[in-house]
Order: sequence, then C-alpha cells, then structure tokens
Amino acid sequence: QVQLVESGGGLVQAGGSLRLSCAASGSRFSINDMGWYRQVPGKQRELVATITSGGYTNYADSVKGRFAISRDNAKNTVYLQMNSLKREDTAVYYCNAKTWPVPYTYWGQGTQVTVSS
Repeated sequence: QVQLVESGGGLVQAGGSLRLSCAASGSRFSINDMGWYRQVPGKQRELVATITSGGYTNYADSVKGRFAISRDNAKNTVYLQMNSLKREDTAVYYCNAKTWPVPYTYWGQGTQVTVSS
C-alpha cells in the first residue's frame, strides 16, 4: 500500500507563490507517473500537472507558464511550484502516483490552497 504525504498548502495573496510537496512511500513496485490534480466543491477533480519518471511533463492550459512540476526519483517525491497565483487556483490539491508494472493508482489526502485578492 502506497502512502502519499502532501505538504505546502496554505493561504496566499494573488500574485504570490506556493510550493507543494508529495512524498510516496511503501510501494512494492516502481512509481512511474506522479502528478497533481485539484478540485473545488461541486466540480470534478481536474488535472494540474503530471511528470513521468523520465521527466516528461504535462500541464493544464490554465497553469502553463505559471506552475512547474518536478520530482526527485530517489526520494519518490514530486513538487509543484506555483507562481503568479490567481483566485481561480483556489482548490484542494491532490497528489497522484501510478505504479509500474502493476498499474495501481494512489491519491494523497489533499492539501488546501487558498488565493485571496
């Protein structure tokens, strides 16, 4: 059973920055894709950014140029640097990890990010 422990959420003013971290532990298999998703009440969870073990990244159009995802494979940790934050970035951010070759998907508990005007 993989555990994902997130940290770094909080309250920030519009235009500010936050850095989220997510550390994975307990996996019997390699962790391939890792990523961040977010969700606001009443809406579906949406992709923010993902990164493969080889470093290939993918971003939602709404965060391109403002957010940067990275990872430390040795530590099974993924980061999300969020700059130029906007009020519409307010959400609960969830870490996601997928194992390989057995394709399990795991989620973190979520961390709240609130951007005030």
